[in-house]
Amino acid sequence: MHEEDLEPADLIRTSGVVLRLGRMMLSAGAGSYRVKNSMRRTALALGLDRHEAHVTLTEITATSHRGPIFRTEVAEQRAIGVNADRLDRLASFVAGTRPELSVDEVEAELDRIEERPPLYGPAVTAGAVALACAAFAFLNNGGPLECAAVFVAAGLGQTLRGLLQRRHLNQFAVTALAAAVACSLYALVVLGLERLDLADPSQEAGYISAVLFLVPGFPLVTAVLDLVRLDISAGISRVVYTAMILLSTGMSVWVIAMVAGMESAPAQAHLQGVLLVVLQLLASAVAAGGFALLFNTPARVALISAGIGGIANVGRLVLIHAGMAGQAATLLAAVAVGLLAAAVVARTNLSRVTLSVPAVVIMVPGVAVYRALVHLNNGEISAALGSGVEATIVIIAIGVGLAVSRMLTDRGWAFDR
Repeated sequence: MHEEDLEPADLIRTSGVVLRLGRMMLSAGAGSYRVKNSMRRTALALGLDRHEAHVTLTEITATSHRGPIFRTEVAEQRAIGVNADRLDRLASFVAGTRPELSVDEVEAELDRIEERPPLYGPAVTAGAVALACAAFAFLNNGGPLECAAVFVAAGLGQTLRGLLQRRHLNQFAVTALAAAVACSLYALVVLGLERLDLADPSQEAGYISAVLFLVPGFPLVTAVLDLVRLDISAGISRVVYTAMILLSTGMSVWVIAMVAGMESAPAQAHLQGVLLVVLQLLASAVAAGGFALLFNTPARVALISAGIGGIANVGRLVLIHAGMAGQAATLLAAVAVGLLAAAVVARTNLSRVTLSVPAVVIMVPGVAVYRALVHLNNGEISAALGSGVEATIVIIAIGVGLAVSRMLTDRGWAFDR
């Protein structure tokens, strides 16, 4: 192709639509590798010779090549969130791209996907979050009253978070306020019931469960996957974002616990035997399915994720009960989640992260986090560090387990090309 045959205006438009695809995927919660790979496939289908991109949590720098000319563009994506439905639709579109695809076709499809409203309204989302957090409280040996208190606290906390997000308040402020409301409501309900001798004196089970909906599961998992792919800048930016969200949540949890005078007393299981395992399976499935709905996952996909989470988490609890270290059991459970998700993805156009993240969020060690906060309130620094390190290692095990499953089932991840 001669230089005079090139049409820079066409290159500008093509580069722009590819960058738009990348921004939409990034805002939907996709990891760096997925964004770059999708942009590259679409660019080649549109007739570009080469496409390269540098992707972080909030920025994309992309260069499109056609013959001897190229165009470099930089875009900033400030909307950090998760939209599993959009992510799966974009992934399905990219998987179906063909040579000689036109820019008009891509723009029309992106318009159609972008204009789709959320699958669920605020009431449904808040109800799903409330159920998921209440189920998580049961998994941490919470009784009926604790679970009911978590249901109310988490539901109202998510309602406030959604309201503030729609007004574009600073994300860290939203997180801190939602955590403060959820923790305050839980403390008021449980401590009030204790004064009436109606509640168990242990609050560990429910206190952290009431704010589990604030755990940034998608960024946490994609951060580890980015680091495994040696996308260091993307992985580090996601780790920092995750740490700041957890810090915003933790500060509110800490302050409310200190003001309310919450005590740390180990919760004991109320049931035993086969009945306990069956209820744990049901609670794990409800929790995973509820968080899937929070991520705007279609109901059918949420059911699949619920099944994966139920099976893997019960297996983890059985291994821990048999004497295995919690970190090792969590690692194996995360690997199982990844392998089950891979088996589903092989037969569908769904994305692994959409199926796996809700299933592993319920493995977050809420009790260890709560113990660290209580010890910190009491000035017991060494004990606080011990519980904090325990929780951190379990969280790392979740990400590593998913990464291992990815390398076992995807040659693109097992070999550095």
